[in-house]
Amino acid sequence: MSDIILEINHLKKSYGQNQVLKDISLQVKKGEVISIIGSSGSGKSTFLRSINLLETPTEGQILYHGQDVLAKGYDLTTYREKLGMVFQSFNLFNNLNVLENAVVAQTTVLKRDRGEAEKIAKANLEKVGLGEQYWKAKPSQLSGGQKQRVAIARALSVDPEAILFDEPTSALDPEMVGEVLKTMQDLAKSGLTMIIVTHEMEFARDVSDRVIFMDKGVIAEQGTPQQIFENPQEERTKEFLQRFLR
Repeated sequence: MSDIILEINHLKKSYGQNQVLKDISLQVKKGEVISIIGSSGSGKSTFLRSINLLETPTEGQILYHGQDVLAKGYDLTTYREKLGMVFQSFNLFNNLNVLENAVVAQTTVLKRDRGEAEKIAKANLEKVGLGEQYWKAKPSQLSGGQKQRVAIARALSVDPEAILFDEPTSALDPEMVGEVLKTMQDLAKSGLTMIIVTHEMEFARDVSDRVIFMDKGVIAEQGTPQQIFENPQEERTKEFLQRFLR
């Protein structure tokens, strides 16, 4: 059991009468790369945000290493530290330079000393292809692809056990998508646990251990990339993929 990081049981999320997530269950193993695909409005981003508790689920259970994170008295700070999040809109601090963006959570949340935090931030910025010449730049001086790579380096710098990516390339110009996907591909190879909501079907096919197709707030189908892309069982999955993989 020990290699299961996250276990999500019967998760539901409603906004008033509108039920966005309808009974979702999922296990995530250490080192697994899971891509979540599906049409806009199928509940993918809400699901991701509910895992990270940016949205509070209406019903259900989220177990992190067997402990229910929704239980009273559970220390959410640790849980959120261990689940990094990369958003479509970067969410960088525009008044801080690149290096500070990757340092700030380490010193404020993890209480790391400044020297160590800088060392870790620099190593992670190098890892995503942003060497020393970028460290003093402000986000406004960077391209979209570079900003997203700073966001990934920042997420890595707090030593997360898994990173959730919410459509990390959807706000990027087409020529910048590749550089971000390449960075994510390298992370996948390094053994990082990743859950990725994406419209990039080729990427999902190449990088994932498992692909989940969501439709109307449920997991309609899941399997290996080969199963989902080459031999989908559900009509809904087939229709969706036909639109994307013409």
